[in-house]
Amino acid sequence: MTTGRVPRLLISSLIVFAGISFGQANDSSGELKRMSLEELMRLEVTSVSRQPEPYRQAPAAIQVITREEIHRSGASTIPEALRLADNLIVTQKHSSAWAISARGFNTDLANKLLVLIDGRTVYTPLFSGVFWDRQDYLLEDIERIEVISGPGGTLWGANAVNGVINIITRNAKDSQGLYAEAGGGTQLQDFAGVRYGGTIASRVFFRVFGKYFDRDNEFFPNGSAASDSWRKGEGGFRMDFEKSLHNNFTLQGDVYDGDEHLSAVGRSRSTGGNVLGRWSHAASDDSGFNLQLYYDRTHLRIPVPATAFAPAGALEDDLDTYDIDFQHRFPLGARNHIVWGMGYRFTHDEVKNAPALAFVPPTLNRNLYSAFVQNEIRLAEELAVTVGAKIEDNDYTGAEIQPNVRLRWDVTSQQMLWGAVSRAVRAPSRVDRDERLPTPALAPAITNLLIGGANFASETVIAYETGYRAQLSSKVSGSLSLFYNDYADVRSTSMSSGKPFGLPLFFENNLEGETHGFELSANYQALEWWRLHGAYNLLNEHLHVKPGQRDVNNALNETADPQHQASLRSSMNLPLNLELDGSGRWVSPLRFNTSGKPGRVPSYSEMDARLDWHPTENLELSVIGQSLLHDHHLEYVISGSNPREEIGRSVYGKIAVRW
Repeated sequence: MTTGRVPRLLISSLIVFAGISFGQANDSSGELKRMSLEELMRLEVTSVSRQPEPYRQAPAAIQVITREEIHRSGASTIPEALRLADNLIVTQKHSSAWAISARGFNTDLANKLLVLIDGRTVYTPLFSGVFWDRQDYLLEDIERIEVISGPGGTLWGANAVNGVINIITRNAKDSQGLYAEAGGGTQLQDFAGVRYGGTIASRVFFRVFGKYFDRDNEFFPNGSAASDSWRKGEGGFRMDFEKSLHNNFTLQGDVYDGDEHLSAVGRSRSTGGNVLGRWSHAASDDSGFNLQLYYDRTHLRIPVPATAFAPAGALEDDLDTYDIDFQHRFPLGARNHIVWGMGYRFTHDEVKNAPALAFVPPTLNRNLYSAFVQNEIRLAEELAVTVGAKIEDNDYTGAEIQPNVRLRWDVTSQQMLWGAVSRAVRAPSRVDRDERLPTPALAPAITNLLIGGANFASETVIAYETGYRAQLSSKVSGSLSLFYNDYADVRSTSMSSGKPFGLPLFFENNLEGETHGFELSANYQALEWWRLHGAYNLLNEHLHVKPGQRDVNNALNETADPQHQASLRSSMNLPLNLELDGSGRWVSPLRFNTSGKPGRVPSYSEMDARLDWHPTENLELSVIGQSLLHDHHLEYVISGSNPREEIGRSVYGKIAVRW
């Protein structure tokens, strides 16, 4: 059976089943009933302090993407869903690749954003960033996504420099019954997904899921296909055991297999899987501990094109990650609440080098030890200060300390002011220390064009933030965050002195600078059935070479970000069980590096839309349009790519059944 026939067969089956009366659905669309603005303000989040607290009182630049918002956006991937977070920069490079960051530094190898899925860190030690094509899930079973812009190193560790994305999936108890979806269209040609949740025994709940999609090529500027199609399949499970009121156990895992065609390069392949176990003990409402362990295995094969100095080949990377994390929280007297924890991570990385790209040594083991403590001190009923620090010991730079001081003032029961001063670090990656661009010997002293820096140190930031969050009325809520970040020892590229042609180039820490700006967002309940959401971000970046030092890229290689971003979303509940959702975004020009000179991606505007109909309680039919204003448009330029790839208009239909 061809892959193109699979979704069509499933659609036919869904239509047949939809006509059967199954009674009340366990996972009906009623669970996606829109929260009021007051309910959104009371929504519990955990990413700011690693313990539950209402969103309204979380003293950080945090935004929450709810399950309903993901559903109504029509997103089919996690990166598409992340466009709902106003405090992120999300740009699509080609069919299977995205660049995502917060508060700048959104380069080809963006490395200052920490991403977690149910507590499992998903960055790669190759470049301290995220391969977004690997991160997938059945979006129906994501409970919420918490997005923090600003440092989170005190609690989450290295690489939480400019932000933290915490993707939290649903408890198996909350996803009982059968859910199935399928559809297809232009860019998203075919897709299908199914999940079933049930019980094994009293208080033991489970779910299993599987999904598949096939995406078509994006475009070159002349409208021709870019030959970058992408297909992927994934499956997984989750079990939740409520042993008692005080003890819960979770066991979950998933596996995936995908292949991507990269324009003018060849076929890339990524496979992997993970398993995670967690024990949560709640001694009381404000005390308890979590113990979590996980194992993650990934395999990546990337074609590497030929250069003037080396033939084409393929780089393969096999990474095994073992992680254990313990966290304990408890009150100390009437005014102190302590959270502390410790962790250990071991990674085993094996690289099969390509002729034009290598990592030396090809096999590398790394250890990461960490411990943190944080104390929230209640100074008065409406005033609290939080102080804490995390110590991490890595095999590259040794001990790194990341302290934080955070103040929260509840001006009224509906308004909150906060401020923070934080230090965070971005520890070296294999790119920084171990990368090699091999070449045949141009001269006896030259064996490489580019090498990692043997003394490359951690990048650091001192961040100053303040913000305001308020429920101004039953119809209006909003938040404003202002920031000033001072960066030191940012990555640069230097020439070898006294060597022919200055080769090999190598990485150093010769850049410094600052960024500042603000993030503004607001919700407006225009009518009972109509909600609007608007946002605007301003980002100013000023990165320069340290006095007396050099960078062959003239401080252009670490930033590729728009100065302005604005968005507007509309969400309507219409008669006859119809839903109409639309969103528009405007992104100002961004500057990128072209061999030490600035290149430019023009500004663009785009619009997405979704029309949804529930003919019955169990059946849902949708039509989704993405990037509707242009046949194709440019969002990002990968360094050295020619011609540039553009993102095309996409329209697809979807049918979903719940029972």
